[in-house]
Amino acid sequence: MPRFYMQIYRHTLPAGDEGAWVELSSLGIHPDLIQQLVEFGVIEVRHGSIPVQQVQRLHRLLRLRQTLGVNLTGAVIIMDLLERIEQLEDEIEKLRNYW
Repeated sequence: MPRFYMQIYRHTLPAGDEGAWVELSSLGIHPDLIQQLVEFGVIEVRHGSIPVQQVQRLHRLLRLRQTLGVNLTGAVIIMDLLERIEQLEDEIEKLRNYW
């Protein structure tokens, strides 16, 4: 499997603008990696851009790969599990506040 060298630039993301999109070319990610992420369902690409809320998700995934040294599939699984844990923690917090 080929190695992908990637770099992601930090953006000042528009506050409260959930409908905004960021151009992929500004992120400096190899097109083959982008294609794999689309196939895995990690990101949605339209006209060479991704939704602004997915930039943070993409950054997290790439950081997992670099930090842990896991392959792309492993990073996707880890990220999915972390997101599920966060959702469950949010639900627990809501239940605690309800009672």
